[in-house]
Amino acid sequence: MEENFDGEELDNIIVLNDEEGNEVRFEFLDLIELDNEEYVVLLPVTAEGEEEEGEVVILKVEDTDDDSDEETYVSIEDEETLNKVFEIFKEKFKDDFDFVD
Repeated sequence: MEENFDGEELDNIIVLNDEEGNEVRFEFLDLIELDNEEYVVLLPVTAEGEEEEGEVVILKVEDTDDDSDEETYVSIEDEETLNKVFEIFKEKFKDDFDFVD
């Protein structure tokens, strides 16, 4: 998925709606599988198209019930699951990102 934003082309941009219905742009970083479930790791993107310094967002991927190919992303309530997914992500990308605990 490509998004043309302020004249710059950004790869892997996902637009989601927050609780207030506002559009929030994220860069898709990775898809992680854990215990037969899939999780997306997203990085918030600012209006200028710059990556924000900050926390990644981890959401669980759920298929919708209908026959379309659409997926929904839901927040993860379980702190242990979040930590496991983040540890896998950190190990995979330890050479690409500087992680701060």
